[in-house]
Amino acid sequence: MTAVRLRRVNRWLVEGLRQDLADLYVESCGTDPGEEYRSPSREDFLNRLTGDTRRPGFAMVIAETDGLVGCAFGFPVHGDGFWWLGFDGALPRSIEQLTESSSVFAITNILVRPHPQVQGQDVARRLQERVLTDHQASLGTTLVDQADRRALEAFRSWGWQDIGEIWRPTGHTMFRVLVLPLGERTVARLEGLARHAWTRWPG
Repeated sequence: MTAVRLRRVNRWLVEGLRQDLADLYVESCGTDPGEEYRSPSREDFLNRLTGDTRRPGFAMVIAETDGLVGCAFGFPVHGDGFWWLGFDGALPRSIEQLTESSSVFAITNILVRPHPQVQGQDVARRLQERVLTDHQASLGTTLVDQADRRALEAFRSWGWQDIGEIWRPTGHTMFRVLVLPLGERTVARLEGLARHAWTRWPG
């Protein structure tokens, strides 16, 4: 099995990796012609990457062997409520409190290139753990297009919990809201919430 190295890169190094990251995105998120869901284009990914790198606290961790095989990146969620804008219903108080205490980190992408000598599930878990622990986050969060069943299944297999949905009118898209609690206290606070959300929005 090929050894995978993790390395944190700053926004200036990301600029030199843009095309490699776009290639990684295409290979990681490509959809078959028969699939109903269509992934956003390479250009859309690069535009979103540019926007993310400009956010305060942006961070990226890449996974390498003899080349780039994966990455995870995102930014801290601030207490201004921007990240949770459009959440369906009242945001759970436990999540509000974690946000207000600057303990929430949004991972906007986890990408792992299919590789015969690399266990993708393990690499994805290592990437998400490294990004979140580097920021001493108590809670990770991400948004996944609800039509992207493959991505939803992948995040759930990595331990993420579904807590509801968010409507983003700018992109005319409904997203599932996923969270990854870290530490025993955070896990305990969110266990009941996750069970409730799973009952309301199965599958």
